[in-house]
Amino acid sequence: MADSFSPEERAAMKERAREAKKHASKAEAAAEVIAKIADMPEPDRELATRVHTVVTRAAPQLDPRLWYGMPAYALDGKVICFFQDAAKFKARYATLGFSDSALLDDGTMWPSSFAITELTAAHEEQIAELVTRAVGN
Repeated sequence: MADSFSPEERAAMKERAREAKKHASKAEAAAEVIAKIADMPEPDRELATRVHTVVTRAAPQLDPRLWYGMPAYALDGKVICFFQDAAKFKARYATLGFSDSALLDDGTMWPSSFAITELTAAHEEQIAELVTRAVGN
């Protein structure tokens, strides 16, 4: 079974275990997100910074925190959305993902993650709209 996970996936699971044991305050958790973003290589760092700004402005009630070592945004302790940098799993693009707690239901099938290779003002508006819907506003 251990061979079925990549080294990057195993590292993410270990990060999540450490996060679960840690009881950081909201301010400490937000600072950890900023530090994680600062440690990302470009272009992931710029994308994550911009996503962070959009998410926190669109839904200030969300609490930034780390989730499997990724910047995430939670409501009442439940992760609503997260940013996965391309470098984390050696992917060709970064991803903005939404958990099943996000209120994005649209019929019987809808996207729950989006590939990001660059962000325009229009993309930022789209992200803000998705995040606003995700939290039920």
